[in-house]
Amino acid sequence: MTKEQRFQGVYDAVIVGGGHNGLVAAAYLARAGRSVLVLERLGHTGGAAVSTRPFTGVDARLSRYSYLVSLLPSKIVRELGLEFAVRERTVSSYTPTARSGRPGGLLVGGGEARTRASFARLTGSEREYERWRAFYATTGRLARRVFPTLTEPLPDRAALRARIDDEAAWRMLFEEPLGRAVEERFADDLVRGVVLTDALIGTFADAHDPSLAQNRCFLYHVIGGGTGDWNVPVGGMGALTDALAAAARGAGAEIVTGHEALRIDVDADSAVSGPVEVTYRTDRGEGRVGARKVLVNASPRELSRLLGETPPPAPEGAQLKVNMLLRRLPRLRDTSVDPREAFAGTFHIGEGYEQLARAYAEAATGELPTAPPSESYCHSLTDPTILGADLVAGGYQTLTLFGLHTPARLFEKDNRGTREALLAATLAQLDAHLAEPLADCLALDADGRPCVEAKTPLDLERELGLPGGHIFHQDLSWPYAERGAGRWGVETRHPDVLLCGAGAVRGGGVSGVPGHNAAMAVLGR
Repeated sequence: MTKEQRFQGVYDAVIVGGGHNGLVAAAYLARAGRSVLVLERLGHTGGAAVSTRPFTGVDARLSRYSYLVSLLPSKIVRELGLEFAVRERTVSSYTPTARSGRPGGLLVGGGEARTRASFARLTGSEREYERWRAFYATTGRLARRVFPTLTEPLPDRAALRARIDDEAAWRMLFEEPLGRAVEERFADDLVRGVVLTDALIGTFADAHDPSLAQNRCFLYHVIGGGTGDWNVPVGGMGALTDALAAAARGAGAEIVTGHEALRIDVDADSAVSGPVEVTYRTDRGEGRVGARKVLVNASPRELSRLLGETPPPAPEGAQLKVNMLLRRLPRLRDTSVDPREAFAGTFHIGEGYEQLARAYAEAATGELPTAPPSESYCHSLTDPTILGADLVAGGYQTLTLFGLHTPARLFEKDNRGTREALLAATLAQLDAHLAEPLADCLALDADGRPCVEAKTPLDLERELGLPGGHIFHQDLSWPYAERGAGRWGVETRHPDVLLCGAGAVRGGGVSGVPGHNAAMAVLGR
């Protein structure tokens, strides 16, 4: 039976894109008895949430793009019966520095006493730690009230504000630039920078940006799971999407790869094609399939292209993603911290408050930051299952690095050359806090090449179809209804077409929330 024959008839739902949100929607709809077809352009499902072996002849299965889990509700894992688990990191973060010519740093984690002592050593008193505790107690209370709403019908602004019921917290995160709260509450530049970094992951903004894009990014980083904890996916990110694909197929959904959606016709409305028709392309040519509903697990710009409409303004990603495999973790200049602790959490580099402001200002003028800020972590310390047995026995470790303030515009003239220059500058910033060069610790692949790969926003646009390389598909939205948002935040002006990707309201990150909400919209729940 040919694929064209197989698709004849009308599906209750055709889902364009087999990333994690599309798979969540497919699983929910199929479990509810709906006929579901997922069309995926690439040769595999998963989108940005995949695990791959990027280094020739090396048995290391890395989370190539997205790499940590915070926003995925346990509700989705439970309701879909996913065989998927996460592990907590023993250390939240370590930020090295040098003061008065002596190496040191700030360790957050390892218990309250350990964290308190680290703050005292860095700042000379416990005052900053007490302010830290008070600040994150506030965000924790807000997280417990906001996170459950992400999988409920979309509240309006007034309803969410009433639910939070904390005027100071609302003003701090929803009305005033985050930089004001950071500067009012903390005095130490390094502490300020550690707080601000959560507002800049995948978001090119200054602490005082009047658009509050940094506030929205910070909000999504501190509400995950109702705790703000960022956890390690056991088996890598691909374990999640493999489990989702299995759940969807097990419930009866059809998933086909190598099928690129070309057009969505909302005026089909025939007995053969249904209310909506999707034209797709394979290596065998073009075909069409009908649907009662079409869910688009892609960006708002891609949705507009599929519909033949004028696209929204182009977004711009601003990150460098680096994957590495090490023969061993490097030794640190700060000998008070074991590298296995420092790299088990988020290892901040060049992320003091003033450093971040300087890097943003330089990038905004079209120049690469002279001291590129970044953060890294070692997945295999928490989850060694992503490495082959020989690598584990040999002491090998992964290292993932995420660079900030590198907007796509910087790479447009020479993506390859700029990528190499930025990677060298970023690793030099890391080397400044190491007792040995990172290059001496890099593993080699089967061809004798160092195990390191870097991805710019333009690389992500080419490989994954992310517009401008933006990891959230566009700037994050507030988690409440604004004009035209609809009941679930996934609706479009076409009643039979829904947006279930990261660009939906309450999208962004590895959450499955847009997929869940689009399925609920279809089911009328």
